[in-house]
Amino acid sequence: MFSFFMRKGVRKILKRKDSDAGEKGRALEDLRASLFNQFRSSEGAKRQQQRICGPAIVLSFNFLVAVGIIFMNKMVLQTVKFKFPILLTLIHYLVSWFLMAILKAFSFLPASPSSKSTRLSTLFTLGFVMSLSTGFANVSLKYNSIGFYQMAKIAVTPSIVLAEFVLYRMKVSFPKALALTVVSIGVAVATVTDLQFHVFGACVALAWIVPSAVNKILWSRLQQQENWTALSLMWKTTPITLIFLAAMLPCLDPPGVLSFDWNFSNSLVIFVSAILGFLLQWSGALALGATSAISHVVLGQFKTCVLLLGNYYLFGSNPGKISICGAFTAIAGMSVYTYLNLRQQSNRPSPRQASILPKSKLGKENGSTHDGHYGAESV
Repeated sequence: MFSFFMRKGVRKILKRKDSDAGEKGRALEDLRASLFNQFRSSEGAKRQQQRICGPAIVLSFNFLVAVGIIFMNKMVLQTVKFKFPILLTLIHYLVSWFLMAILKAFSFLPASPSSKSTRLSTLFTLGFVMSLSTGFANVSLKYNSIGFYQMAKIAVTPSIVLAEFVLYRMKVSFPKALALTVVSIGVAVATVTDLQFHVFGACVALAWIVPSAVNKILWSRLQQQENWTALSLMWKTTPITLIFLAAMLPCLDPPGVLSFDWNFSNSLVIFVSAILGFLLQWSGALALGATSAISHVVLGQFKTCVLLLGNYYLFGSNPGKISICGAFTAIAGMSVYTYLNLRQQSNRPSPRQASILPKSKLGKENGSTHDGHYGAESV
């Protein structure tokens, strides 16, 4: 047996196998090191997010999660009788922070850009408006119908257009403005039959509009103009959001949280709602990074129309001919808006062409100036 292994041919085979195993081991180590380096630099993590999470993927992901969490939160607040919307939002963000902490412990959380690239006041503002936007949304769902909640979203679109013009001098072209007007009118007509609301809930819904618009704008700008990824930005802003949500608890939530029946089934429903809340925040951040604040609002309105038409065709509900016509009108406006966006993107120079252009010409096309402020842009 020993002489067999000492033969020259057998020794060559064994050496070749050892060499192959070593090469495979080195290849695996190189792959692991490459993935690790891509997550450890903010630029690499952002490139990975842009490569994997295209607009169609993240918008579909956000659409499915958003539909699920609306009905889940309505179940928590009305069926389970958990009448504490701010506490529910706080639980959502606590679970999100815990899940991101696990990702960070295993080095799967993408790296954040340097502190010099983004001002602390910007991150603080984003965390603050996130607490208002999410908290007020759940309070609105508690006191108002889903139709009224969706109706309030219509006002977010002009708020975003106005805020982007005031802050960044971004202008919406006339064809896009016309398409967005058709979408808003269609959604208003489609949801007019389900407008049950409480006076306090209506006030909260109105107060929710501006924070929601600013929240979407900041999420989109920080990811597109700087090297932030969705998860890294969530990790930085979630602690700020938790602080403000805790401060809002005694003001907007009724007393009696300790008397709630925390049995297994109720706790499970709340936990599932929290998991969906994390997925909604993540998918929404990905969608805002891949598209724009206005496109994300249009997606939400598309979701409203799909829910209305789906209930009509699949479950036999009868919202009325006017509502159905309004939903189809809104979808037609969304189709035109999407077509205008795709045509605008096809007219833009590719990254390779952009690298060939002189810097002065690039600055003029992007509307940027030498002092670092954003110039006038058309969206």
